[in-house]
Amino acid sequence: MIRHHPDSNVLMEYAAGTLPWAMSLAVGAHLQLCPRCREGRHQLDCVGGGLLRHTEPQAVHSDSLARVLQRIDQDENNPSQSDLIGPEVNTAHSAAVDSGNRDRPLDQLPRLVDKLVRDNQPLHWRRMSSSLQMARLASGQNQCEVALQRIRQGGKVVEHDHRGREITLVLYGSFSDADGVYAPGDFLVREPGEVHRPMATQDQECLCLSVAEAAVSVTGILGWLVNPLLRFRPA
Repeated sequence: MIRHHPDSNVLMEYAAGTLPWAMSLAVGAHLQLCPRCREGRHQLDCVGGGLLRHTEPQAVHSDSLARVLQRIDQDENNPSQSDLIGPEVNTAHSAAVDSGNRDRPLDQLPRLVDKLVRDNQPLHWRRMSSSLQMARLASGQNQCEVALQRIRQGGKVVEHDHRGREITLVLYGSFSDADGVYAPGDFLVREPGEVHRPMATQDQECLCLSVAEAAVSVTGILGWLVNPLLRFRPA
């Protein structure tokens, strides 16, 4: 059962189209897994539609339609709006998320994440520690780093702080930290200054989608060695 959701402000920004693109990817993927938040978004759409009906019409430039069509053509390689809001997960042709010499097909990826993975094949996994691997995903923006993060079963990620806001969506398996346990579909937001140490369950690995505004900062003595090597690469 999904226990962690975007708060009402994030969902409102998403429905209004004002949430930054990279963060909209994580929210859209969560919506494809969460009936509760899809209903909440639908209610916000109804409120927005009602407000529009009572808004005075505004004049537009004669070339507005042409500019909109041109923008659509420019963005045709990005995920479509239906990918962001649709409820379905890709169960028939899921992307293989490869690691080393093995491929692991995931049969419950949200369609949006499946499309990102397919568009970024082959994935380039980077070993961050003995327990954590990361594969960055190009998502057509330059503000946040979008990535898949894989924690091996029973593995502990080194304790770290956050230099910017980070959104994590659990896709497969589960992990825990001092604040709780997080299962598939759970949506977490970590703010700057929040410190934690995720640990995957003993029975299976955990795969997450992450959207970060900045690189994390490893705490303790190890941070003096590791932090200068950490890179932040939006794409």
